Amino acid sequence: MPANGPTATVSRSAAVPGPVPERGCIPWSEARHVAFGSANTLPPVAVPLAESIGRTLSRDVTALQDLPHYASSAMDGWAVNGPGPWLLAGSGQHNSLPREGNRFLPANSAAVIATGGLVPHGADAVLRKESGLAARDTNGNHVLRLRPEAKAGEPRSGQHIRPAGQEARSGDVLIPAGTVLNPAQVALAAAAGHDTVQVRARPAVAVVLTGAEVVTQGVPAPGQVRDTFGPQLGNVVSLLGGSAGSPQRIGDSFGSWLDALDSPVLPAGRADVIITTGGTGKSGTDHFRAAIDALGGQLLVDGIAMRPGHPAVLSGLPDGRFVIGLPGNPLAAVMALLTIGAPLIASLGGTQLPPLQLVMSGCDLEGDPGRTRLVPCRFLSGLAFPVQHTGPGMMRGLAWAEAVMAVPPQGVDSGGPVTVLPLPWAAQPGTARTPGAEATIPP
Repeated sequence: MPANGPTATVSRSAAVPGPVPERGCIPWSEARHVAFGSANTLPPVAVPLAESIGRTLSRDVTALQDLPHYASSAMDGWAVNGPGPWLLAGSGQHNSLPREGNRFLPANSAAVIATGGLVPHGADAVLRKESGLAARDTNGNHVLRLRPEAKAGEPRSGQHIRPAGQEARSGDVLIPAGTVLNPAQVALAAAAGHDTVQVRARPAVAVVLTGAEVVTQGVPAPGQVRDTFGPQLGNVVSLLGGSAGSPQRIGDSFGSWLDALDSPVLPAGRADVIITTGGTGKSGTDHFRAAIDALGGQLLVDGIAMRPGHPAVLSGLPDGRFVIGLPGNPLAAVMALLTIGAPLIASLGGTQLPPLQLVMSGCDLEGDPGRTRLVPCRFLSGLAFPVQHTGPGMMRGLAWAEAVMAVPPQGVDSGGPVTVLPLPWAAQPGTARTPGAEATIPP
């Protein structure tokens, strides 16, 4: 904002950030890049076609042979050789040609053929059943003739025959690597003779939930809290490109933590990533760091200069597994997961660092010296506005948000640019929405 005489104020965007209050915390943007750079891409895997929809190809799908691999009929009718009338092959007009193997069709002969049937050698066209009439001649032979209503010139040479290789030649690339497979592409791979396809790996993620005060059903009593992690964390992990097992609930003792991190429960075996909730503070009852240390692990990110979610921790274990420690508050946990979990899963899965976007802020946003504020938001007329109810332990605001604004320590002025991190389950900024959806900001 320009100065306006001696009483002018300085814009928040020009303020100098204060020091980071938590010792060892790193900036929010740096935490994302540290998490992304910590991992190597997992090797690709071969999966059955039925399990490949939505997966990303790591190797081209090619035609294993010509597609179709034989000349076939495009109609129910008769394969014919030469001009009519035609002597029907075999002992009767209902004898059809086999779908497997091939035989020669003599000159001036015809044989019944079904759609997709193998066109015999010697056949030069297929006469559709609506245009032919089979009957006995005076010698008792089964003869095929054209009906009076047959189209002029029917059958033309090659008519109603699908030649081999019409769709693809052997070796043609049908689906290139990098494609996110849809059902039609999976069907194409099947038609080309594939049983499996090679896709990018999805990191296996074990979810470990803590908290003696947490209840999983019904209305919690005073002193209790309802579990918000169990119903959502696995699904968020899936949206981020991972594959999560069922949550494992443990007690708050050090031994429970040690056992869970040493051998997390996953139906498919070894986890690539373990996500824990709670226990990342530095009190005597928080065991995350002590358990990591006992297992010989290394803290890669120990606190992030952000609000909410600053106690988040990322660590690596000697066997190559990663452990993400999320704070115990629900909103803080999701912000931490998006900050370090999303980049880590992307790196393991061989994809890019989740992109950030710049949008215009619809209002002034207060900064927090030394920290990045992560504020769930919605978009109205192309501008980002914060939603309400976004305390660290709240989920109401995030439930209606479309993205998260990363407000820098100096704040943002109305109309100024602000970095936005799209939510994995929400529409991207600027995409179409349901009519009327921009009328109000949800409470």
